[in-house]
Amino acid sequence: MPEQPKAVALISGGLDSMLAARVVQDQGVHVEGINFYTGFCVEGHTHAIRGKDQDRPKRNNALWVAEQLGMPLHIVDVIEEYKEVLTNPRYGYGANLNPCLDCKVFMVGKAREWIQANGFDFIVTGEVIGQRPKSQTRDKLPVITRDAQVEDLLLRPLSAKLLEPTRPEREGWVDRERLYELHGRSRKPQFALARSLGLESWAQPAGGCCFLTDASYSAKLADLWQARGARAYDLDDIMLLKVGRHLRPREHFKLIIAREAGETRFLQGYKRSYPHLRTISHGGPVALIDGPVDDHDLELAARLVARYSSGRNAEQVDLEFEDTDGQVRALSVPPMATDSVPDAWYVGGAHGDD
Repeated sequence: MPEQPKAVALISGGLDSMLAARVVQDQGVHVEGINFYTGFCVEGHTHAIRGKDQDRPKRNNALWVAEQLGMPLHIVDVIEEYKEVLTNPRYGYGANLNPCLDCKVFMVGKAREWIQANGFDFIVTGEVIGQRPKSQTRDKLPVITRDAQVEDLLLRPLSAKLLEPTRPEREGWVDRERLYELHGRSRKPQFALARSLGLESWAQPAGGCCFLTDASYSAKLADLWQARGARAYDLDDIMLLKVGRHLRPREHFKLIIAREAGETRFLQGYKRSYPHLRTISHGGPVALIDGPVDDHDLELAARLVARYSSGRNAEQVDLEFEDTDGQVRALSVPPMATDSVPDAWYVGGAHGDD
């Protein structure tokens, strides 16, 4: 038996991983957290961008959890490695573009590499049997263990009593009787456990903030892949898919139109990467143009941007178009009527206002 067992806990920022780490900590195990940054957990960024979210916490929830538990957190950038997981998942997607089972296999496998490199003894996760239909059913948990090649060094403290004992339990590194038998999708047992452990607040009940579980975001990502003819993306794509209204009036180009002042300021940071439109005669948004446009396309784009300006009821709205070389062109167009904008143009649905 190690003098003091050492475990690394996968920390998503949600309540389950927080509880799992705390339960093991309370048994005298030295626990450090690990968070794998895929790029798709950008909740704090969007809260900082949008004015309507100004009262929401602007924080990395994984770091916040680690602070609450008084443990170190290792944030590991896996953006490039994760692309293969997302674009070619062995076990497919969930309800949206969330490759949950492949994702968990990947992250547990990376944690295995980390404990081997750093002399730690086992891995802790916040998985609960039956909580998620794609990756946390009784038959899927052994798949994660097998494919991640972690053998019996993976401890799931919240459902451990419903599973076969793992090495940390058999070796006495943790006391199995002080672990739990949570199951199902109800969060009430987790809330009760949190209170019993003296935890007064948590970021969210479920695990993490992955935008791939969001239907609107996934639709925008699928649209991006279709337009490019390949399942390719970069970090800027990940952020831009979460900001603004996305309209595709033609197959070959898309508009990203700011919904409020915070998004306008954010999109202005991309004016050297994308051609863009902005209103001059009336207050209004900045809009990026993603894809090639001719004069006819540009007029259509300008009318759409004018529709979202304060001049939406004016006869004409003056705009300025600037390409990525800094060349500027003036435009004057009638705004498009609201009822003339087909629902199909709004990528992700909800008229881009969600």
